[in-house]
Amino acid sequence: MTEEGKELLSKFEARLRHLIYLQDELKRKNAELKQLLDLEIEAKTELQAKYNNLQKDYKNLKFATTINLSGSDVKETKLRIDSLVREIDKCIAQLNE
Repeated sequence: MTEEGKELLSKFEARLRHLIYLQDELKRKNAELKQLLDLEIEAKTELQAKYNNLQKDYKNLKFATTINLSGSDVKETKLRIDSLVREIDKCIAQLNE
């Protein structure tokens, strides 16, 4: 092999080692990003659960407030109770299926 061929082979090997190093770095970075994504998904799930609980608590508080209101809000209270009765009827119908 000529001197020029050895030099080209040496450059090729150096570039190949550099590419392998870059590939390893990208794999490491990808693993870090996947871990970060998993943590963010977990945090989002927890926040969604908290949001759902707060929404449920708000709904219950609103219902309790509606029931405790004065006589002027009786119509709204009746509508809310009718809505709850319909919801209960739907649940019973689903259980009977």
